Amino acid sequence: MRAALLAGLVLSLASAIAAAADPVNFLFADSDGLATHAKLIERPDIAGVQIVYTWKSLEPAQGEYDFSQIEADLAFLGKRGKQLFAQLQDRFFFVEARNVPRYLLDAPEYGGGLAPQTDYAGEGQPQGHGWVAMQWSPAVRSRFQALLRALAAKFDGRIFGINLPESAIEVDPKKDRTGFTCDGYFDAELENARVAREAFRRSHVVQYVNFWPCGWNDDHGYMSRFFKFAAAHHVGAGGPDIVPWRQAHMNNSYPFFNRYRGKLEMVAMAVQEPTLTYTNPKTGKKFTRAEFLAFARDYLGVDIVFWSVNAPWLRD
Repeated sequence: MRAALLAGLVLSLASAIAAAADPVNFLFADSDGLATHAKLIERPDIAGVQIVYTWKSLEPAQGEYDFSQIEADLAFLGKRGKQLFAQLQDRFFFVEARNVPRYLLDAPEYGGGLAPQTDYAGEGQPQGHGWVAMQWSPAVRSRFQALLRALAAKFDGRIFGINLPESAIEVDPKKDRTGFTCDGYFDAELENARVAREAFRRSHVVQYVNFWPCGWNDDHGYMSRFFKFAAAHHVGAGGPDIVPWRQAHMNNSYPFFNRYRGKLEMVAMAVQEPTLTYTNPKTGKKFTRAEFLAFARDYLGVDIVFWSVNAPWLRD
C-alpha cells in the first residue's frame, strides 16, 4: 500500500513539473536534518528533499546493503506528501572523509579504492583536499554498479529520482598512482549513468555535470559527447551550482544545457552552500532568489532546483 502511494506521488509530481512555468523547489539536506527542518519541508512551495547518501553508509560490507536510512527518510517525507531525490556519493571534499566501504580500501584488487583530488568550495573559499572513488578501475566500478542495481531493485518508482555526483574532479597526473586517465574517467562515468538508467525504469536518473578533467571549453569533446549521450539514453542532467553567467561554467556545461533545452528527460540543479557565496558583478551583492531562478528557467531550462536550507528566501 505504501509503495503504491509513493508511486502515485511520483507520477503526480512529474505531471506538476511538466506543467510548471518555473522550476519546482526541493530542499538540499541530510537525513539527520530532516526533523530539524520539518517546518521548511512542510511548506507548500517545497515539493521534496534531495539527500546525499555515501557509498559507505549503504554498503557496510561487500555485497551487504543497508538501506534503512533511505526507508526512514521516505517514511518521513511520505507522511508529509513530499518526494525524495537521492544523491549517491562516491567523492568527498575533506581529507578525513573516506566514505567508501572498507573492503575497497583494504582489498588489493581495488588498488586502494580512492584517489586524492582537489576541491574548490566556492567564491573566495580556500582550496581543499578530498577523495574520489576510482571509477576508472573496472573492479571498483563493478561494485558501484552493483550498488546501483541493488538500489533500483528496492526503490525504483518509490524515490522521485537518483542523481550521480558532479563530474568535476581534479587528480594530479604527476602524483597519481591509480591509473587515472581523463578518457578512462569519462568513459566510466558514462557507463555508470547508462547502468543507472537501465536499472531505474520509473524513477528519474540525473548525472551532475559541471566540468570534465582535461575538458575545458570542450577541447576533448567530453561535454558535447555527454549531452548527446544523455539525450539519446533518457538520462537527465544537472549540477551542483546555478551561478548566473559565471564565466567558468559558460566555458563548460552551461551552453550545453541551453542548447539541449527540451531535449533532456530532466534538468535538476542546485543552489548549495558554495553557490550562495557568489556575488553578482552587476550589483556587487549576493545573487537573489529571483536572479537564480531567472537564469535557471530562461537559460538553463531547469526543472528542479535543490535549495540549501540556508538560502535567505527560506528564512524570510
